[in-house]
Amino acid sequence: MKAEAVLKLFRDSGALLDGHFILSSGLHSRNYLQCARVLMDAKRAARLCKALAAKVKQEIDKDIDYVVSPAMGGVIVGYEMGRQLGVPAMFLERENGTFTFRRGFGLEPINGRKPRILMVEDIVTTGLSSKEAIAAIRAHGGTVVGATCLINRSGGKAKIGVKLLSLADLEIETFEARNVPADLKSVKAIKPGSRSLGK
Repeated sequence: MKAEAVLKLFRDSGALLDGHFILSSGLHSRNYLQCARVLMDAKRAARLCKALAAKVKQEIDKDIDYVVSPAMGGVIVGYEMGRQLGVPAMFLERENGTFTFRRGFGLEPINGRKPRILMVEDIVTTGLSSKEAIAAIRAHGGTVVGATCLINRSGGKAKIGVKLLSLADLEIETFEARNVPADLKSVKAIKPGSRSLGK
């Protein structure tokens, strides 16, 4: 699947928006990605993950034992990637601010070796949560053989320490609040996202 087709699916599903947005970082932007919208349709999620799984099979030359994703955003895409690759899928959750396995999930040795893990995200922006997830997987005895996301929002700039495969790279321009361009100031700013939920 070509990057243009992937981005069209995001736009058509209302997952790639244009306007004036205040991101969770506090930065302002003309665009916003809400991956949950594109994954609402199971057939669309399967189509995207099938294309991403094909890329994994082509570019990662090691067997994969498990898919592991960071909650919350990576859970749906992680489980669909597990289905496409034919391996079990698990997710990490934050406990006291640090990713860990809960709900009976864990990484046990397989035939005396560390399990090989594919870390799966929905969107990679700075790569921080990806790096935290990879550190948690390693701390729990796994070997991370690669990582994937549907869209790499860093435009390919995020470095997470392992090979990162995406269906599309997208660089979204951001601005400090004091440096918002005049054309963007004329548009009402909205603050989407989920990090502030429950606060």
